[in-house]
Amino acid sequence: MQMLQERGRGAVLVGVARVDAALEHLLQALMAPALNRGDGLFLPDRPLGSLGAKVALARRFGLIDAPVERALSALRKLRNAFAHSAESASLADPAHSARLAEIYAEARTNPLWAPLEAVLAAQPPSAHGPLEPALRDYILLITILVAFLEATAQQLRPYEPPVAMGFSGVIRQDPAG
Repeated sequence: MQMLQERGRGAVLVGVARVDAALEHLLQALMAPALNRGDGLFLPDRPLGSLGAKVALARRFGLIDAPVERALSALRKLRNAFAHSAESASLADPAHSARLAEIYAEARTNPLWAPLEAVLAAQPPSAHGPLEPALRDYILLITILVAFLEATAQQLRPYEPPVAMGFSGVIRQDPAG
């Protein structure tokens, strides 16, 4: 049982880290490139260094909808609970499963959920036994979030505002470049 709980803890931490990276990629796709490589906007102690800040900005830009925002916020809270818990944590714990139940219901509407679930169900059990349903659903959620965050990022171009401020005043940008 301890091994399954540790496997779940690792899955939560790695899964949320992957979602965080995909969300960062999504935001970077909308931003003009940094003038220098070391601007550090996304470093941990900088304005967009936290998952919460990235979620809020993505929502304000309209890059994610309200259900995805709720899912990402729930994942952030779950990650924090798992990372800061002195006890073994499990996705099957009632507190965690209740937090995720609504998110899973929303995610199940994604057309990829059922086929991916069938692929996971067809996998032979590992040395630790079959994949527990709580971990399976978590894997499916992470997979769908990362896939669609990355797909959205691929369809974006850096934002070019119609005007910019300069010392000479308001400058109209030429949309043709």
